[in-house]
Amino acid sequence: MSVLNYQWTLIIVSSVVLFFISPLAKTTDQFFKAIRNKKAPNTLILTGSLIISWIFAKSITNAANLGLDYGIVGGVAYAGYYLSFAVAGILIYKMRTVGGFKSIHEFLTTKFGKSAMVLFSLLIAIRLFNEVWSNTMVIGSYFGEIGTSNYYWAIIVFTVLTLAYTIKGGLSSSIFTDSIQMVLFGILLLVILWHIFSMDTFSVTDVVTSGTWSFEMGLNLFFAAIIQSFSYPFHDPVLTDRAFISTPKTTRKSFLWASVLGAICIILFSIIGVYAQTQGLKGQAAVEVGKAFGILILLVINFIMITSAASTLDSTFSSFSKLLSIDLGFLKDLTFGRASMATIAILGTLPVFLNIEILSATTISGTMVIGLTPLFIFWHIKVPKISFYLSVLTGLLFGFVLVFNAFPEALIFTKGKYADLLWVNIWGILSCNILYFIPKWIKR
Repeated sequence: MSVLNYQWTLIIVSSVVLFFISPLAKTTDQFFKAIRNKKAPNTLILTGSLIISWIFAKSITNAANLGLDYGIVGGVAYAGYYLSFAVAGILIYKMRTVGGFKSIHEFLTTKFGKSAMVLFSLLIAIRLFNEVWSNTMVIGSYFGEIGTSNYYWAIIVFTVLTLAYTIKGGLSSSIFTDSIQMVLFGILLLVILWHIFSMDTFSVTDVVTSGTWSFEMGLNLFFAAIIQSFSYPFHDPVLTDRAFISTPKTTRKSFLWASVLGAICIILFSIIGVYAQTQGLKGQAAVEVGKAFGILILLVINFIMITSAASTLDSTFSSFSKLLSIDLGFLKDLTFGRASMATIAILGTLPVFLNIEILSATTISGTMVIGLTPLFIFWHIKVPKISFYLSVLTGLLFGFVLVFNAFPEALIFTKGKYADLLWVNIWGILSCNILYFIPKWIKR
């Protein structure tokens, strides 16, 4: 049997198994809130769900590629985004226990009005749209070159099969399968690392000395990730939906653990890229390392990608369904919720036919929402409603400046790749915070 046939077997068998073992949601609480047997997820389940839903195919591919480009510094830089869990966990705990809010949308509607909530919903809908194509493209790349029939068929089949088991149980299916996918990810990652470190040509010393701690060699991205972590988590409903389904204490504990363990997982996976660097491999790090080690390790890496992509994709479908049905209040109905999942699956697959860089789904969308920073960091401070629009629209403006490479070079004070990303975020977040409070100062 060829490698391609093994890969098709993995993707079909794993998805079919998940379909049959996933719970069938019969009520809206089961479908939208993951309530099973009248119980919400505990700390262990919630932590695992948070980690695996963020360690998606896009993330671990980027981590490996950054390890290839910058050594271990690249992995640490990308792991900076996992500060998002700690930020969200602490702030949402306060919003729930002190503010009494039951959702992000309730908070925004109460403080800034319904129009602000609708604009915010549009931003997170774009985020969910990006999550579909940016993860399925990674799966496609293991089946063929971009543009080939195998590449497109793998994306379509994988999306349809993941949609099938998610439609069955909604968020209950998503969180239930997350537990299985997290265990599989951990085991498979250990298998790969054991194989890498068993090679005479590679050691822990090679990892430690693989990068240079400079802005040019990864720290631009690291500090940009830290800055974005104060806004990034709040435009990701995959994360925030999980912040309101368990008790506040359980949620806070889970988010803090997920921040630490998730970052460690990303750094460990970047070691695959570090190994590729030491061996002089070029291209997509995880794929090339898999090919170098032979069919077994290639299939293990392929299975990790399938597992992580599926966990994110099912969470994306569930969050989009909840966004329309619950948060925006269109129709709290199982049929409508399931139809919403099918809609985002179709729309989110369209960009795979375009030449888009998967890292842009994180860095650019992260910049466009830096205007959310003061809204949540200073959630308890009363400001005029116009403050929301001044901050959010300013963040969007800086995001478009980054997209079109229109930021003045005179305001960039470091060199290397991601220097523009870092300084657009620094100046952008300063501008957003100042504009957020100006109406309050004027009113005073």
